[in-house]
Order: sequence, then structure tokens, then C-alpha cells
Amino acid sequence: MSDSYIIEVGSHQAGIVVRDPGGYRFFAASQIFFQLEGRLFRTVRDAERAAARLVEAA
Repeated sequence: MSDSYIIEVGSHQAGIVVRDPGGYRFFAASQIFFQLEGRLFRTVRDAERAAARLVEAA
């Protein structure tokens, strides 16, 4: 199992998540995703969903 994953939403590069005790920590790649910066997610899929919600809201 990998320790880091790239998160993309459509054509947007959201950032990466890195395995951290208790889940995956998000590091944003662009301004639209800055509000997720440093947030801990239980799963990679949870981080993907959060990033997708931001794109939908934009």
C-alpha cells in the first residue's frame, strides 16, 4: 500500500494526501483547495470527495 496519493478532480490538480497516523493528510496544489490544507482524512476516497465538493461549489 502506498504512503501518498495524487488527488485530481476532473482537470484540476487538487493536491496529494500522505499517510499519517490516523489517516491521510492533505497538501493542496492550487488555491481552490487551500481550505483542505493540512486536514486529516480517514481514507483517500474521503479526501477525493472533499476536493470534488469544492470544485462543484466553485
